[in-house]
Amino acid sequence: MTTIAKNIVDTLEANGVERIYGIAGDSLNGITDALRTSSIQWVQVRHEEAGAFAAAGEAATTGRLAVCAGSAGPGNLHLINGLFDANRSRVPVLALAAHIPTAEIGTNYFQETHPQDLFRECSVFAEHVSSVSQMPRMLRIAMQTAIEKQGVAVLVLPGDIALAEGPDETVTVVRPSASQVVPSPAELQRAAHVLNDAQKVTILAGAGCAGAHDELVTLADHLGAPVVHAMRGKEHVEWENPFDVGMTGLLGFASGYRAIESCDALLMLGTDFPYPEFFPRDAKVIQLDVRGEQLGRRVPLDLGLVGTVRDTASALLPLLERKERRDHLDDALKHYARTREKLDDLATPVKKGRAQHPQFIARTIDRVAADDAVFLPDVGSPVMWAARYLHMNGRRRLVGSFAHGSMANAVSQAIGVQAAHPGRQVVALSGDGGLTMMLGELLTLVQHELPVKVVVFENSSLNFVELEMKAAGFVNWGTGLQNPDFAQVAESIGLHGVRVERSEDLEPALAEAFAHDGPALVNVMTERQEMTVPPSVTAAQVKGFSLYALRTVVSGRGDEIVDLARANLRQIF
Repeated sequence: MTTIAKNIVDTLEANGVERIYGIAGDSLNGITDALRTSSIQWVQVRHEEAGAFAAAGEAATTGRLAVCAGSAGPGNLHLINGLFDANRSRVPVLALAAHIPTAEIGTNYFQETHPQDLFRECSVFAEHVSSVSQMPRMLRIAMQTAIEKQGVAVLVLPGDIALAEGPDETVTVVRPSASQVVPSPAELQRAAHVLNDAQKVTILAGAGCAGAHDELVTLADHLGAPVVHAMRGKEHVEWENPFDVGMTGLLGFASGYRAIESCDALLMLGTDFPYPEFFPRDAKVIQLDVRGEQLGRRVPLDLGLVGTVRDTASALLPLLERKERRDHLDDALKHYARTREKLDDLATPVKKGRAQHPQFIARTIDRVAADDAVFLPDVGSPVMWAARYLHMNGRRRLVGSFAHGSMANAVSQAIGVQAAHPGRQVVALSGDGGLTMMLGELLTLVQHELPVKVVVFENSSLNFVELEMKAAGFVNWGTGLQNPDFAQVAESIGLHGVRVERSEDLEPALAEAFAHDGPALVNVMTERQEMTVPPSVTAAQVKGFSLYALRTVVSGRGDEIVDLARANLRQIF
């Protein structure tokens, strides 16, 4: 017989798992000792949260099950933020949560928690192995659930059970199913009736459009429909798409907002776009999603359909009348062209001074990066610039904490992406707040020789929070950051590091870092007062911003208003 831990490792190995992310601990001894003689790599991170994010990044870019592990109590508790992100991003991750000795459970023992309860909200499966007789079946169920439900499965495993010999040594390979899901003929007819009657159809496309690019474009052409994409749909939708008119929502811009606001029928494809205020007020709404529980969560529907985008688009197309009038589409495309030109005009170098416009930084990254680069923006302002200035082409990937919205995701996710794709360029767009929150993971890049390229937008602030404060009428407070020279920090621990203060130095610095054979960090001094205007400005936001300006002057910080005007004059005129 073999130990439960050895059977777990053998099973993961048989299922193609190549690495486990985590930090060693005594309750994980069985697992780590079994890994020592296996082909699975133990990727030691500096914080378990990073391990969970790394697993999420790997799963997002490979589509395969990724694994992370945490020791008992605080160790596995640190996984929770990354697991929330993985579960909300719908990627298959298995978390091995070690537990205190079985005999001590329920006694308020040292480091005791109840992981199966704690992880319930951020998982599709969370169960406690209390007997060796439950294994390896429990592992098999956990893997199957994570793969089929595309989410996080948590296996809570006491250290003593992991080290115990198991009566069953079965090693099972779990193979993902491939299914076609299409609405009933009657529902397809109802959808066709609504779309055929509409004069102005707009498509809102999300991450569910992955693998359905050509079907989406064909459908948009047939309906004469502009295509607006959500953030997670960007990498799947915007490339080689003559009907794309950009994004809507808080990260989007005016053309996407207008295309939705002016339609009389909105067709939502594979998206759970979360902001009700950006939906049309009077249009008919059809939503298609493979998960029926998603339907109607954001806006009342005229019709909800359960199905995969690719299969349903193909089944729906023969029922649709081709729209010969293209006024709505032409108007949306012209508006997008004007909006895109204005956005590009903002991506300009700075003639004097050391603080660069973030639009210029993002556009330069886009130009220098490889055609198959994977971009990982930190939550906050880097996501904004990624949404507006990174171009997808069908080979590039864009991965982030877009549903969970966690700081410090970029470098942590990049660990998993780079480990799984050793020959691919991986670029983390980091805010200085996000980078310093998990600064220790730069050491992980060095220790495991992961050639991730980190570009830091350093504005010495929690910049997106400051923007939210301005819009709500609050004086910026509690958001300033005192930073070291990140380039020097990087150099001191083994990365290639460079600091950029002048516009003319940016592209050469990026080119050198991206070509460097190893991890590299480019620290770019960035304009703190750069404004990002959402696609629709409400009266409350105008009032809030005016109140912010008045309060800031009254509080003796009028120089901040002067800096704000100086930084954004080109957006005003």
